[in-house]
Amino acid sequence: MTYLIIGAGGGIGQALTARLAARGAALALVGRTAEPLAALAASTPGARTYTADARDLAQLEAVVTQATTDLGPLTGIVNLAGSIVLKPAHITSADEFADVIAQNLTTAFNTVRTGARAMQSGGAIVLMSSAAARTGLPNHEAIAAAKAGVIGLARSASATYAPKGLRVNVVAPGLVRTPLAARITSNPAAEKASLAMHPLGRLGEADDVARVVEWLITDDSSWVTGEVIGVDGGLASVRSQR
Repeated sequence: MTYLIIGAGGGIGQALTARLAARGAALALVGRTAEPLAALAASTPGARTYTADARDLAQLEAVVTQATTDLGPLTGIVNLAGSIVLKPAHITSADEFADVIAQNLTTAFNTVRTGARAMQSGGAIVLMSSAAARTGLPNHEAIAAAKAGVIGLARSASATYAPKGLRVNVVAPGLVRTPLAARITSNPAAEKASLAMHPLGRLGEADDVARVVEWLITDDSSWVTGEVIGVDGGLASVRSQR
């Protein structure tokens, strides 16, 4: 088993790395900065680190080629790259919107394109969407657009590559306590409002998401493709009574 994790240095990436390492997998840990990856690899047997920006197709292709040379054929690729922008459309700048698309949708497309080329004999790809792409949430226009695009991409790709045995699935989290979300979770008023929106009455933890990604990227889910799995405390599908 050899897995490549894009955004491995983030909260969910670290939790997923630990889970896959416990299975004895060889891991290619990818991120834009080397320091978080080096610290993670130091405590992860069988892991190698690679610096690349997944928004840049050439960089990602080079990393996948190198990782395959170093570790052998890939079993799966996970894209955890992303961003959070909470603004109504009328005050979201063109540059902000372009950046949201690049970090969330372009990285997903590059993952699918590169993964499909690398895993000609089958495997699995897991992409990240958001509860905001599945239900209307105020001030989420840019991120909802990008993450809805990820869902469309995955469903089309799952149909395209199913004959090759390549599975493509999506995880759509609610608000998760990670460094990326710290601006929200560290604000008591924002955290209280977010808690009220999640029917199960708590925010997600990194491992809540990582355990579902682990299931989708491994053979435990070998008959699952084209799916969007909400890991969101009911946010996108259940009316909160809180």
